[in-house]
Amino acid sequence: MATVTSLPRPLPSVFDPALPPPLRRDSLLSALPPVLRDRLAQGRTESRPRFAEDGFDGMAERWSPPAGVTPAEAALAQRAHDELCASVLAPVDGDHLLARILSLLSHFPAKGLSPEVERLVALDWAEDLGEYPAWTVDAAARLWRRSRKWRPSIAEMRALCEELCAPERALAARLRALAAAGRDERDGAAPAGGVRAPGAGTLRRMG
Repeated sequence: MATVTSLPRPLPSVFDPALPPPLRRDSLLSALPPVLRDRLAQGRTESRPRFAEDGFDGMAERWSPPAGVTPAEAALAQRAHDELCASVLAPVDGDHLLARILSLLSHFPAKGLSPEVERLVALDWAEDLGEYPAWTVDAAARLWRRSRKWRPSIAEMRALCEELCAPERALAARLRALAAAGRDERDGAAPAGGVRAPGAGTLRRMG
């Protein structure tokens, strides 16, 4: 099998954050080489109930890569993973994040907080949301403005951001697992374990 050194299309060019999650994932999959799409489809997915302190917390998926992933396929999977993480899943710019947080909080003013304290609160938010992509933070803020009447907590916004980018993070985790499986095949090691994908309980809990 010939080694493929580049992806058919740049992942950012096919990604539209305004699309529903299934269509976003399909668009990213369509940009991957057929061999990677086949390997992803050949993997094994197990669904198990997940429980939190307050009871049932949705279904958790565990995905395991197929056997026989070649080193060339592993290198291609690693390339796709790196491009996905450097573009679609790249952490939000700090200035954009702070502006977005200040804008969101201004819609839900807190009584008794001075402007200085309010800015410190926003900086805490920026620290705790800085791992998420800009499109995820923007979507979470927009969804909260349009569906909630109260000021959000950092924990609520983190949960919402996690839910919004779960399909893209799950795809990145599967590509990473494919890359690791190919390296294991090359080195004669035991296959890497499966990867867990986030469940879909957050939006239901917050609804």
